[in-house]
This record gives sequence, structure tokens and C-alpha cells, in this order.
Amino acid sequence: MNFAQLLFPDFSLILIGYLLCRFTALNRQVWEPVERLVYFLMFPVLLFHSIVKSPLDLSTASSLMGAGLALCLMGIALAYSLPHWPWVGKRLDVRLHAASAQIGFRFNSFIALALANKVAGPEGLLLISVVIGVCVPLLNVGAVWPMARHANKGFARELVRNPLIIGTVSGLTANLLGLQIPPWLDPTVSRIGQASLALGLMAAGAGMQFSSLKDAKTLGVLVLAIRHMAMPVMALGLAMLFKLDTTQTSVLLLFSAVPTASSCYVLAARMGYNGAYVAGLVTLSTLLGMVSLPFALGVLSGLAGN
Repeated sequence: MNFAQLLFPDFSLILIGYLLCRFTALNRQVWEPVERLVYFLMFPVLLFHSIVKSPLDLSTASSLMGAGLALCLMGIALAYSLPHWPWVGKRLDVRLHAASAQIGFRFNSFIALALANKVAGPEGLLLISVVIGVCVPLLNVGAVWPMARHANKGFARELVRNPLIIGTVSGLTANLLGLQIPPWLDPTVSRIGQASLALGLMAAGAGMQFSSLKDAKTLGVLVLAIRHMAMPVMALGLAMLFKLDTTQTSVLLLFSAVPTASSCYVLAARMGYNGAYVAGLVTLSTLLGMVSLPFALGVLSGLAGN
């Protein structure tokens, strides 16, 4: 399978979003409400629908959930260990590290959801939805923790109100209870989910910024190396350790190699840190995803025997 060709349509939407935002009247004032619409309504609907429409065997998915959580914990630990590395650690700016460590382990759910169905079909979309649901709370805590002294809200409140968690938990609950979306409502819900993927990818492109990338180059290289090199390699090891099947391995590798979350810079700026620098890393991570995804899904998947 030519993964570079498979991923091109989705990355072309990111490019279109960037070009529209930079060179037309559809600037950031237009795309910020679009991001909120997708994040707070359309993506939760997609998560709920993808989980509810297919029977879920938690005993089968438990290995993937465990591997996903282990991967997140390893990514968080690696990102926060950087200041303690010999020769490198003392050169890192403490505040910039606190703001940008999240780049190394968070993921862009827009891109993950858009690609899962293409890579692994409906089952892949279901599995990535479950992984997102179990990993988002842990990653949110990991992202906020080093900046907590500047936060105005507690962890519990942030997590309970997270729309991705709400969509996933409600979908899992409905699935386990055997509830289904009424046939007359299903087409509407399905179209909302489909539209969220295109809008989410274009919004990710509109949010890209190339300024401030020249600052703290060593730190930037390290966190991006964690996101796009270390995480996929660790995912391969965990797939073997947890004995995941072909589809689960593909989903875990996809999850490990997608660009970092576009909301990283929003969180950093909101908590009083250098949001512009983090935005530059998010932009570069989005571009690096065009390399790390084919590497993970092609090269590493082959090593796993898939």
C-alpha cells in the first residue's frame, strides 16, 4: 500500500486551509469559530457515531487500550526527562520546555480520525475512537501539569468538560447498553461526522504559523524527535509486547505518528507561556507528519509482520 499517496488528500486539505487563511479574506477570524464548531460539536458527534454503530468487544480492545495508555505514559516521561539529559538539559529554557513538552506526546485528533478509516476501515475508526477516549484525559493532565501554577481551572473540571471525552464516554455507554441511533436520524449524524473531518483538517492548516521557529532550536528538535521518531518506534515495541493483531497494530502506529495537537499553542498561550513558539512547533509537526506516517504505517508495520 502506498501510504504517501493514501495520505495526500488529507494533507492537501491542510494545505488548502493554510492558503485560504493566509491569502484570502478567510483569515483567522473566520477559522477560529470553525475550530470551535468542529471541536465542541462535530467531532464529538463523529466519535459517538463511530462507536455506537459497531458492536465493541472490550475484552478484545483492552490490549489496544493498554498499549495506547502505555505509549502515552512513555511519551510524557520522555518529554519531561529532557532537562535532565547530560549536556543538553542545562541549555534548555525551563519555561519554554514547560510549554513545549506537550508537543512530544499529544496528537491531532482531527488527522487521526480522518486517516483511521482509510488505513483500517470502519473497525479502524472504531478503535481509534476508543484510543482517543482513554488517552485524552491522561494526555491533558500531562500537558497541563508543568504549567499548573498558572492555571485558573482544576484538572477535574477541564477533563469532565472535554467534548472528546464526553463523546467517547457517551458512545461507549450506549454501545455497551445496546442502544442505537434511530434510522431516521442516522444519515444526519453521519453527515455531520463526515463534514467534521474535512473542516477539521482545513482548520489545522489555517492554524499553522512559521514564525518563532528560530527560537530554542535544540528544544524544538528534541520534542519533535520524540513525537515523530521515538513515539512510532515505542509503538512498534508495544504492539509486539501486547500481541496486537494487524488492525490494532495499524491503529496504534497511526496514533503514534500523527502530528501533535493543534491546541497545544492555545493551551500554552492561555496559561501565560510563549504561545507563538509552540505554534511554530505545531506547524512543523504538521509537516513532519507527512514523513512519520508513511514511516510508521509502511516501514514499522512491516517490521511488526503486518
